[in-house]
Amino acid sequence: MNARAAMAFASLFASLVICGPTVLAQQAPPKSDKANEVVALVEKAAALINARGKAAFTEMRANPSEWRPGDLYLFAGDLKGMAMFNGGFPKFEGTDTSGLKDATGKLIVKEQIELAKRSGAGWVHYMWPKAGQTTPLQKWSYIKVFTADGVSGYVGAGFYPE
Repeated sequence: MNARAAMAFASLFASLVICGPTVLAQQAPPKSDKANEVVALVEKAAALINARGKAAFTEMRANPSEWRPGDLYLFAGDLKGMAMFNGGFPKFEGTDTSGLKDATGKLIVKEQIELAKRSGAGWVHYMWPKAGQTTPLQKWSYIKVFTADGVSGYVGAGFYPE
């Protein structure tokens, strides 16, 4: 091994030791019809919220509707952590969820806000129970930023890979 290759290997090894498995963490779920459905739903919801503001949440609340296909539901929050809408867990609406943790201690909303600010859209994964259940499962959520009535926020939906 030449000196340049040895240096690259040492740098990669140091990154793995310091950062652990997050260096190799998957940034999006495997390609699937369900992942595509989630992205399409969130993109459509963000467009509606941008057009109609917070009034769009009333339309999204209907169940069943195009906004609640099967086991999918939308959620939305501002960039400070205040839950604006949650089709699966309405008890969160109007509350500060910035400290909400998953079963592993991951700050879910904080990570969603950071992604929204950094990229405008993307995937976040965490451990969360299905609506109406208590056992946490791996969940992938796609989020996208919006502006509603002058307030910046993000809307998202997620799925449980099986």
